[in-house]
Amino acid sequence: MEITSLWKKCKNHVFFVIGAIVTALAISVFYLPNMIVTGGVSGISTVLYHVASVPPGVTYFVVNAVLLIIGFKYLGRDFVIKTIIGAGIVTVFVQVFSYLPVLTENIVLNVAFGSILYGFGIGLTLISGGSTGGTDILGRLIQYKWPSFRIGSAMLICDFAVIFISLLLFKNIDLALYGIIALFVSSFSINFLIRRLNVSKLAFVITTKTELSGELVNTSPRGVTVVDVVGGYTGEEKVMLICALKEREIPRFQAKVLEIDREAFIIFSESEQIVGNGFYVYR
Repeated sequence: MEITSLWKKCKNHVFFVIGAIVTALAISVFYLPNMIVTGGVSGISTVLYHVASVPPGVTYFVVNAVLLIIGFKYLGRDFVIKTIIGAGIVTVFVQVFSYLPVLTENIVLNVAFGSILYGFGIGLTLISGGSTGGTDILGRLIQYKWPSFRIGSAMLICDFAVIFISLLLFKNIDLALYGIIALFVSSFSINFLIRRLNVSKLAFVITTKTELSGELVNTSPRGVTVVDVVGGYTGEEKVMLICALKEREIPRFQAKVLEIDREAFIIFSESEQIVGNGFYVYR
């Protein structure tokens, strides 16, 4: 159990660092050089950088400091510490990646690849229990108040205000529209990533081999629920085994079932979210 817990913590830390670096890459290589404002602290940094020549690192520090003071009361010490680390990683790598050459001057390609990378990076930091700061914190605060609200949608609402400000300052409707497109794509990427991590499979096994449930319990980390059933056509008494699985566990599960009962009837269905018994809900 301790090894499993340690592995989970290490995996979360790796996801967190990778997410912060990918976020910085999207900002520095795709967003900043092309004045693409998608909201959040990255959008505010882009606006202040081009309007007042304020270094992005300064903007990141000031805005995040204010939001962290507000968020500390509701989001807890661990989240705040991770956010400070995440914001620090992003700030450093934004500067590091600024020395990279411009990959393309095509605004559409910059919007497309920048928003996908940005959403992927933010999503990785969120599922690891932290954030890179900015509207990530505001999104978490909204979700704290209304738990059913998707984090990507919450951030979408917060970011629209920043895009509107960029429109007033840059007076460029094209850049604002590109920013809105990038915002929607990155928001979709966040929700998609979190949803895919929450999706699991339900296995329904109809069998006459009652010993199958014991074998599955002994050879799988998942539990099995046994329900007595009767065949509608044959009238034969059978059992239905119900088991929640991760997608990667399906091949081994199916092979074990067929090894014991070649006549078993197996149904796999998709579950959007499972809570408890080893299943963690990413939000």
